Amino acid sequence: MPSISTEPDVAVIGGGVVGGAIALGLARSGARVAILDEGDTAFRASRGNFALVWVQSKGFGMPDYALWSRRSADSWHELAGILRDEAGIDVAHSQPGGFMLCLSEGELDKRVEAMRRLHNSRPLSDFPYEVLDHDETKRRLPAIGPDVVGAIYSPLDGHVNSLKLFRALREATVRRGVDYRPNSPVERIVAKDGGFAISGPWGEMRAGKVVLCAGLGNARLAPMVGLDAPVKPSKGQIIVTEKTEPFLHNPMVTVRQTDEGGVMIGDSHEDRGFDTVVGQPILSAMAERAVRMFPRLASLNVVRTWSALRVMSPDGFPIYDQSETCPGAFVVTCHSGVTLAANHALTLAPAILSGTLPDAVASFTARRFHVPAHS
Repeated sequence: MPSISTEPDVAVIGGGVVGGAIALGLARSGARVAILDEGDTAFRASRGNFALVWVQSKGFGMPDYALWSRRSADSWHELAGILRDEAGIDVAHSQPGGFMLCLSEGELDKRVEAMRRLHNSRPLSDFPYEVLDHDETKRRLPAIGPDVVGAIYSPLDGHVNSLKLFRALREATVRRGVDYRPNSPVERIVAKDGGFAISGPWGEMRAGKVVLCAGLGNARLAPMVGLDAPVKPSKGQIIVTEKTEPFLHNPMVTVRQTDEGGVMIGDSHEDRGFDTVVGQPILSAMAERAVRMFPRLASLNVVRTWSALRVMSPDGFPIYDQSETCPGAFVVTCHSGVTLAANHALTLAPAILSGTLPDAVASFTARRFHVPAHS
């Protein structure tokens, strides 16, 4: 096992899925890496997400995001293999294609029009999808109810077990010699002597480079090194049922059955600041729609509910930047950490180590939020 360094080449701030993927990619590229993780008191999106590797519907308003998501989905088989080999954990990745079920003609028409607008742009002309009526949807998903009028299907979509992914990233990084430091919140970052001094109540660390992967915490940390991360929380709630026999092999944004048999129901969006209290009205609305989609869910017991906070930029797309005033300081933030994990580990991390972000992420600079309005 590589030795752990007290002065790493790169300090990754944040130990969730984003930070873990970046740290793994850096370590695989030969860097000495430390992860400074706030710990279990953090607003950690990684433990509350829906575990989709999703492509369809990504990129409304920014086609480059659709391309970036597709690239990561295509690379996920490689990442899953790496995690299996290096961590000994099967993260249950599969790519059977995903459905978006619609419960009215209006919903379906709106979804079809949005997909046509997105895919009519030249870079996205080879993104396959199908519009299905009720009968064809029923043929492919026999468990749907009569209220489902149709669906959009894309063969590009998949899912994983997010808790296994979280564990596998941690295990793989530690086996690679990454110095994982829990309960290490960062209070101050200072550019110093060609590198960075990073400090908190736990002490101080020096590193040649620093990568901010702290989710909502990036809003506070980024200005310390001349970066901008104007992220805010978006609350999402999830219902989990008892385990049942497999009936839903394809993921969707509102309902998915895990590899262990439980059914997850979600996709709510609330602007409630940092409130993570579970609310009955939202849960009831989600459950009602899910039962209309799959009537068999009505007979299942709910075993768990939770809420978590998405990390949302003003336009919903990722932010990737290197500081102009403090070269070697990077920010990586997004709300699709599972989908983009393959890109973060296999493409972005090696580029960060080399000191130059790839052209594929040029559109995701935070400078896009400061373009002067045309008079």
